[in-house]
Amino acid sequence: MLRLFSAISVLCIAACTPAGDAQSDPVPQTESYYSTEGRDDILSGGARMIPITTPVGEFRVWTKRVGNNPRKKVLLLHGGPGATHAYFEAADSYFPGEGIEYYYYDQLESGNSDHPNDRSLWTTDRFVSEVEQVRTALGLDQNNFYLLGHSWGGILAMEYALAHQENLKGLIISNMMASVPEYNTYAQEVLGPKMDPEVLKEIKALEAAEDYKNPRYEELVTNNYYTEHVLRMPPEEWPEPVLRGLGGINYDIYLAMQGPSEFGIMKGAILEDWDRSGDLSKITVPTLVIGGEHDTMDPEYMEWMAGEFPNGEYLYCPEGSHMAMYDDQETYFEGVIRFINAVDQR
Repeated sequence: MLRLFSAISVLCIAACTPAGDAQSDPVPQTESYYSTEGRDDILSGGARMIPITTPVGEFRVWTKRVGNNPRKKVLLLHGGPGATHAYFEAADSYFPGEGIEYYYYDQLESGNSDHPNDRSLWTTDRFVSEVEQVRTALGLDQNNFYLLGHSWGGILAMEYALAHQENLKGLIISNMMASVPEYNTYAQEVLGPKMDPEVLKEIKALEAAEDYKNPRYEELVTNNYYTEHVLRMPPEEWPEPVLRGLGGINYDIYLAMQGPSEFGIMKGAILEDWDRSGDLSKITVPTLVIGGEHDTMDPEYMEWMAGEFPNGEYLYCPEGSHMAMYDDQETYFEGVIRFINAVDQR
């Protein structure tokens, strides 16, 4: 899920089970899709700083709209916690051609948004409140609003749906399990033992010494874990939006919410005990769960999740890892687009 910071430090210093067979509506004409009529974000090219109210005051979060479609609007929730919207920019190659309106969004403490650096704000409930305020400001509702959350964003998407699903048209959970304890078990008992025993032994020794910033630790996890389970490309080939989106991660919130280890969320981290596996049946809106064969998350567990949602479907990316939107890109985006179009036609 959230094993992204160290790799970027190093870099910067079916095949698929689709969501239905419905044909999409005709793609809106260019003049319609890029219409700015009635929009208040024309001057800024779709970008907006949205004020949000928190228990400790008012701050602003950054969003940017692309396109125009009154029935299909996707709000993108990035991972981390503390990464940025940038790694979602692969969507630019797929969504416009399908006439899908979508919103980039940096969560509070991330990217272009305000950085109050207040730990009291780093809770799932507070982030859910933020998403709801962003939704309201953007005018998204049950007639058009699709929420796509990746990794930590998947946690946030599930929490939002449990609190406000009446506002959703569709939910997409990308590369995220519904239980941190189950994720920890998978990381430690399945992914770890797949590594070279000597490499794993050295990694564990560095973790036991809490020597996470040791260049050797970063080298080991980059070459033996990230390129297998986060993004299955040589580090020097990682796409620029990935480097930008993850390289600017806010490490303070990342560390507090999930911890520094590469094999699960650490004891004492804010998300340590997060588990919604018993609540999935409460989310009744159409839901797509995306999992990759080589993911940091258990693909079989994510398939199980899809079955727990009353209106759930599973998108399996056989070549994909945690960033399946890059290493199994066509499967990923074609599946997401099929899901959105199928829900729109229900």
